[in-house]
Parts: sequence; C-alpha cells; structure tokens
Amino acid sequence: MPTVILDRDGVINRDSAQFIKTPDEWQPLPGSLEAIADLCAAGFRVAIASNQSGVARGLLDPLTLNAIHQKMLTAIGCVGGQIATTEYCPHSPDADCECRKPRTGLLRRIGDTLGIDLVNVPCIGDSGRDIEAAVAVGARPILVLTGNGRRTLEQGLDMDIEVYHDLKEAAKVLIQELEA
Repeated sequence: MPTVILDRDGVINRDSAQFIKTPDEWQPLPGSLEAIADLCAAGFRVAIASNQSGVARGLLDPLTLNAIHQKMLTAIGCVGGQIATTEYCPHSPDADCECRKPRTGLLRRIGDTLGIDLVNVPCIGDSGRDIEAAVAVGARPILVLTGNGRRTLEQGLDMDIEVYHDLKEAAKVLIQELEA
C-alpha cells in the first residue's frame, strides 16, 4: 500500500511562532483535510511526523497535545480521511535526540510501525528540517509553500526537489502518478 508522510504544522494546519498550544489554536489550512481524504480514497496510507518542542518548553503537556491530535483526527475523519499513525518528537532543539527532524527517528518509527521501506516514500513538509530528514532516509522530499515553505524556498535548498503551492496540489500530483 503506498504511503505518504506529512509534517503537521504548516502543512495540515496553520503554524504559529508561539506554537499550537490548545485544541482551539489548531486550525486546518484550506484544502488540507480534503487533500488527506483524497489521498486515502486513492489508496494511500497517510502518516504524520511532527516536531512538537512545545512539550519540552512547558507550553503544553502530552495530554493537551493528544487533545490537539484528536481534534485533527476527528476533522480529517469528518471529510473521509484517516491517519495511519502519528509520530511526534516532544524534545527541545538542544536535546540531541534521534527523533527530532532533521534526524530520522520519527520517519524510521513510521517505517517500523507500518512495516515499510522508506525509500521513495513521499514526505511532505514546509521546512528544511522536513526535507533533510526525508533525504536522509532515501524518501522523496516534497516542499509545500504553506507555513514556513516560502521562507524555506527563499533561503535556498541544496538540492532540486519538488515544490507545490500546498498539500492539495501535492496530493493531486501523487494521486495522478498512482493512477498512471
């Protein structure tokens, strides 16, 4: 079964420099929920890999993060989509953990959970960290211009990768490829 891995903040929902700290602050980006539903309807499994350092920073606790994720999963389910697995890193950027992107721990956990090889699996993100993690595991890095995507593109990437306006556009391309 084909799989696609998504970053959360800036890809599925609006990002915030102050972090998403409550379920009320979690707001989907236009078309993102429908894009996930479209991917699922086409036969993709959708997984999420997300850095959530707000937990280590004391801005929210794991129960609140779970409530945010439950709101997201419910919203995705309401439009006909589903998430196969959600993996997150709760550590701060200076924790030197293996799971915080650009390191590969989150992606490898998804691979283990779903029993898949990550080579060429589309990984859609809005930051250099997302792209670097995808490249490091041999996945297919895709940048969207939502969230931090425009800034990431303007700062320059050391590689030629696919760039799409948003998740909806990226999903459309992946679905067309699958159907070809």
